Amino acid sequence: MSVKNTTATTLDIELRNADWHFMWLTEAHQCWGIGQTAELACSNAIVLALKKVRQRFNAAELSLLKITKYPGFQVAKVELHPRQIQRHASLGLVDEMTLRDSTA
Repeated sequence: MSVKNTTATTLDIELRNADWHFMWLTEAHQCWGIGQTAELACSNAIVLALKKVRQRFNAAELSLLKITKYPGFQVAKVELHPRQIQRHASLGLVDEMTLRDSTA
């Protein structure tokens, strides 16, 4: 699922109003993608960056998108920041629930 035309701050406010939490993490993943169009180059770069986001996080924020055009192809550079959207206020509870589920 993708949320478009909004900012992380706006999404955070909406989640908090629904008694959910939007966790901001400091790590970031940058990747490059190549394609015949800007859309294809961007899509390729995002797919590669999402593969770097650890499986325990359920969201990512696109903070950088830069397209460079060359004759016959385009290159996209993206930066993704892992995020976590959850009902609990602590990431530790997510780890504890994951451990409990995997040992059951």
